[in-house]
Amino acid sequence: MKEKLQYLNNEIKGMPLADAIPYVLKNFEGKKVFSTSFGIEDQVLTHFIAPYAEFVSTFTLDTGRQFTETYEVFQRTQNKYPNLGIETYFPEPEDINAYVKSDGVNGFYNSTDSRKECCRIRKVVPLQKAIKGATLWITGLRAEQSDNRESLEFLEWDDANQLVKFNPLLHYTLKETEQLIDTYNIPLNSLYKKGYLSIGCAPCTRALLEGESFRAGRWWWEDGKKECGLHIHTDKNY
Repeated sequence: MKEKLQYLNNEIKGMPLADAIPYVLKNFEGKKVFSTSFGIEDQVLTHFIAPYAEFVSTFTLDTGRQFTETYEVFQRTQNKYPNLGIETYFPEPEDINAYVKSDGVNGFYNSTDSRKECCRIRKVVPLQKAIKGATLWITGLRAEQSDNRESLEFLEWDDANQLVKFNPLLHYTLKETEQLIDTYNIPLNSLYKKGYLSIGCAPCTRALLEGESFRAGRWWWEDGKKECGLHIHTDKNY
């Protein structure tokens, strides 16, 4: 697998997005999935994956604490790309009930451990169901989103999930991503132009202040590296 990934990474280097996606899809057998949170990167990928919907299962994780604006762009995306058949995965009600009883409805503000447990219940557990049996997982990760993502490759073996992760937008800048949105009239979350460059759950996301980094608006009350646990490799936490 290592040799195959190295070969494919060299092949798609510099390849246009419209060519790289079908090229990679043809080189992997089995179940291929694309996860969307309806952020700007995922919206761009949605546009380019839509022509190959029969080969890719598109899904989203509904944590139950989303912004109204996220549901609005979800609907607009369904309207524009009806062939995608976006499947929604939800957290288990009994897990939510247990969390609320033990930590409180907004217990994630109390400690990092409590916040991570909320993310695990609402995101990580549903994700495991969504990617079960998949051989390829397409994501919207970009290198400039954080220092932790600069060392990524287009195609990487995800040991934690035992599949290959494909990051088509890895070396795209934010400006280039925005240009694709404008060029193809792709639906965009209305919060984006209000300073929400990275949009997660409503209680855990705020607009960026001038000069702040891409993910500073996520879990802003915490210090240090802040992630929800969706993108974890053996030695990396994205």
